[in-house]
Amino acid sequence: MTETPTLVDRDRLERAYRQELDRFAADHPACAELARRGREHMPLGVPMSWMAKWPGGFPVHVAEAAGAHFTCADGHEHVDLCLGDTGAMVGHSPAATVRAVRDQVGRGITTMLPTADAAVVAEELTRRFGTGSPAVDQWQFTLTATDANRHVIRYARQVTGRPRVAVIDFCYHGSVDETFATLDEQGRVVARRGNIGAPVDPAVTTAVVPFNDLAALERELATGTVAAVLLEPAMTNIGIVLPETGYHTALREMTRRHGVLLVIDETHTLCAGPGGCTRAWRLDPDVVVIGKTIGGGIPSAAFGMTSELAERVVTSVELEDIDVGGVGGTLAGNALSLAAMRATLTEVLTDDVFGHMDALAVAWADGVRGVLDAYRLPWHVTRLGCRAEYAFSARPPRDGAAAAAADDFELQQYLHLQALNRRVLLTPFHNMALMSPATTDSDVEAHTVAFEEAAEALVG
Repeated sequence: MTETPTLVDRDRLERAYRQELDRFAADHPACAELARRGREHMPLGVPMSWMAKWPGGFPVHVAEAAGAHFTCADGHEHVDLCLGDTGAMVGHSPAATVRAVRDQVGRGITTMLPTADAAVVAEELTRRFGTGSPAVDQWQFTLTATDANRHVIRYARQVTGRPRVAVIDFCYHGSVDETFATLDEQGRVVARRGNIGAPVDPAVTTAVVPFNDLAALERELATGTVAAVLLEPAMTNIGIVLPETGYHTALREMTRRHGVLLVIDETHTLCAGPGGCTRAWRLDPDVVVIGKTIGGGIPSAAFGMTSELAERVVTSVELEDIDVGGVGGTLAGNALSLAAMRATLTEVLTDDVFGHMDALAVAWADGVRGVLDAYRLPWHVTRLGCRAEYAFSARPPRDGAAAAAADDFELQQYLHLQALNRRVLLTPFHNMALMSPATTDSDVEAHTVAFEEAAEALVG
């Protein structure tokens, strides 16, 4: 379902997009050749299929990335506002992380044994996220937030004896089977569009409720079948959808009353501050999941539990079975990941860098809003800390379904390609800009200038 933005003529949009396609092809012959070569032995010519979603007919191939910029195979330097969709939120290859990783590679990459870095990282994550009562202060480490979410769901079912997990309509928590569910027009749980090879009907494993809908959540929790509620504190992967006043307080009260674990996934919402929304909004979860960013680009993630929950988990699993129960992975908690996490958290993504990043996100949002006002485009801009996005509806949505209804894939592809041709990279999945410690005012201004050119092309 698409709400076509007003004041955008579709014929004009198509002509503008074709002009940008021609410009992109002319500017990127080396990238085109690399893409051609890639198609010989990789489906869609890319190492992972979602990379084919970049606009232009083939993706830009990166030769070098540093700070908030990268240079493609054709020698063009770009401002990177995607930053690996938060994987490089600290900037590309920050010196402290590179130094720690280089040193650790020489000392051993993975041994299936802990290093001294593990305790340091767990202490630092507790300082950032352990603001609740009881505090989240017991940590385990994985390679991705997908793994962390998957493990947490298993543990939740294990300790509660309940079969289902509740998620938010149009959520995204990595490639976790239970989260690829949505509500149809009759309010029934069905597989989300594009769900590849689903192992079971998601209605068996999953309850789905709209964001900000406490009545719907109460109905599901009252069934006594839900082990955990898994959600982002603010939705991000359908565009930014912010919680309404009182939502999180009521959510916490409701989950405790029904004996349901509350799992906050901060993988993307770390943009809200050093401890994500958990610290910024004084949330009180049973579990926190965090991924991507904390390793500076080295595969890294973590999940933290309260001591009480950790004790329930430990006593529910026999030591003999602890390695074969579906939680873990041979490379989980490896030495290289922990070295990267320690350096990134203690030397790069420190508390004091967020003020600079937030100010840049404010400037980016102001620049976009100024263009929207000047060209009378009825879209909105939303910001969460150092992350900001625009979307194609006049008012911010209150749930994921409303955000999805306002999406416009063709318009999005044009705007992303138009920016890319002006050497500005946005995330390929939505209109998101992320600020890093290395991002500058001129980087933000480059996007504002490009966005105004796009508005002129669209509406004149």
